[in-house]
Amino acid sequence: MYTPTGQVDVEQRIADYAPLVRRMAHHLAAKLPSSVEVDDIIQAGLIGLMDAAGRFEASQGNQFETYASQRIRGAMLDELRRNDWLPRSIRKAYRQIESAIGLLEQRLGHAPTEREIAAEMGLSLPAYQEMLGEARGYQLFHFEDFDTESDGSMLDRLAADHDHNPLDKITDKRFRAALVKAIEMLPEREQHLMGMYYEQEMNFKEIAAVMKVSESRVCQLHGQAVARLRVKLKDW
Repeated sequence: MYTPTGQVDVEQRIADYAPLVRRMAHHLAAKLPSSVEVDDIIQAGLIGLMDAAGRFEASQGNQFETYASQRIRGAMLDELRRNDWLPRSIRKAYRQIESAIGLLEQRLGHAPTEREIAAEMGLSLPAYQEMLGEARGYQLFHFEDFDTESDGSMLDRLAADHDHNPLDKITDKRFRAALVKAIEMLPEREQHLMGMYYEQEMNFKEIAAVMKVSESRVCQLHGQAVARLRVKLKDW
């Protein structure tokens, strides 16, 4: 991808990797509420791609696709954060789901079923499942997560030692062990789903075909599994 004068052909590089932007945008959109426009994510990703194409130097030792993917994803996430893509009402609903799961696990001594969670929240099963679908995308940390009346400020706990980066907790071997244990405690169906999504990198449509359910049902089960994991890993 060089011009006759030996310069990097930035426009050609952008054209070649535009399909990558679209794939990444649709993959990200699958995790977000339906109110998020995929075209807005694609536009942000293209800006990230243009930035990558102009900045990349082969001497850095990286493959361009690896470098570009990081820039593209970063631009997409920045766009989502700037536009406050997840309404407060959905964040509140998801915290209510987590609270119900946590209370039921303590009371019952096992992973609660959907019906048990719905009953704990005073909802019908269809209403609870609809809430799960609407809460799709609540897998990123939000500032509100770090300010709870019952537990004090998690942000203060994470930032108490300014010599360490909170990311260290995520890469900590103990955290990884806790995550593996939490996944093993998921109901079998949700374990299988998480394995297909995160290990085999299948999308929701492909998982739906394997599980013989609708894509929206996969979305609900994924959201519920994430809620269970957040409850198990809240101390982290």
